[in-house]
Amino acid sequence: MTGADDGWLNALIGLLQGAQVALLQALAALGLAGTSHGQPAWPWALKLSGENLLIDLGQARRLVGSLAVVALVVVLLLLAGVWRRARVGALVAVPLMLLAAPWPDARVVWVAATPASFHRSPTGFTVQSIAQGRTLYAQHCVGCHGADGRGQGAWADARSMSPPNLAGPLLWRRADGDLLWHVMRGMRARDGALTMPAFGERLRDDEAWALIDFMKAQAAGETLRVTGIWALPAALPDVAVRCDGQSPRRLASWRGQRVRIVAQDDAPVEPQAPLEDPRLVTVRLAPSAQAVSRDGAGCVVDASEAADAWSVFALVSGTPSPAGTTLIADRDGWLRARSQPGQAGWSDDDLLCRTDTAPRAVQTAVVADGLGALIARMDAQPVRYVKGGFVH
Repeated sequence: MTGADDGWLNALIGLLQGAQVALLQALAALGLAGTSHGQPAWPWALKLSGENLLIDLGQARRLVGSLAVVALVVVLLLLAGVWRRARVGALVAVPLMLLAAPWPDARVVWVAATPASFHRSPTGFTVQSIAQGRTLYAQHCVGCHGADGRGQGAWADARSMSPPNLAGPLLWRRADGDLLWHVMRGMRARDGALTMPAFGERLRDDEAWALIDFMKAQAAGETLRVTGIWALPAALPDVAVRCDGQSPRRLASWRGQRVRIVAQDDAPVEPQAPLEDPRLVTVRLAPSAQAVSRDGAGCVVDASEAADAWSVFALVSGTPSPAGTTLIADRDGWLRARSQPGQAGWSDDDLLCRTDTAPRAVQTAVVADGLGALIARMDAQPVRYVKGGFVH
């Protein structure tokens, strides 16, 4: 996440991303780009790096200056083409301007790319894909990466290089397409030694994407469990929801509105519907299809996905069971706040995904409208998610 005062940097990184995606789409439309895993393949070994520019603001500023010079050069060349008097002066000025431009270090701006670098996941980060990925992770990955993803599995010591910590920032630093490429093609150290086997012959593309979804959800929950915050943005898993007995709709269809997920407490026999709040869409979550069917009032996770949703929301909330937990997602679909079982009300400390860097108080008093104050804070600090170096 980046701060609110980095608008120029967000704009620059968004421009770089958009330009590369547009170029790839144009090449694909012209039949000049091949395909990889069902999507247009990036044809070059390098791509522009947003992540490095986030780290080195000096180089980012130099790049802005260079782009300004290039834009001016284009204007001069166009002017020279239509105004004969200016042609000689423009042709003299252009090389001088290009020589004087504050070009950034190429090693900062360019990074290695794969043919899948700009691939997009087709799964939608759904409860079903995460649940499928959990099964695949247990079959193919837990031996090296461990049950918690921290790289301490039973076979880890037998590898030539220690497996990476999937519960850290690794999954956020790399583009989704690059993650897919490494899962399917494997990884090697600089000396050529195999550090992770290729799974392209054991997994279909859709299975690999589901596996990546699970690893993201697991990393979000582990980060929350260990640090007490979502240090990196965690998306709200999508799931089928049924409201007042109507046909089910996707949770993602409420994008643009705040969403509150209320996990049923274990104590009562009958589910207790939470009070509706016009500021949020409230969706109840129950541990089983039977529990869901007992009460059709309000919006509830559809019975067909109840069991998977219960385990997935436990995963992203970093708990063995989500019972009694409430989660709040912002208008862009990012999980932002959590209240724990037995909690009396909301406080600023419950905002677990934030953009400011100021230290939080050990305890913040619960105010009369703690939820209102939390929503105001959440809206004032939208998430600007940087994935693989580019703002999403």
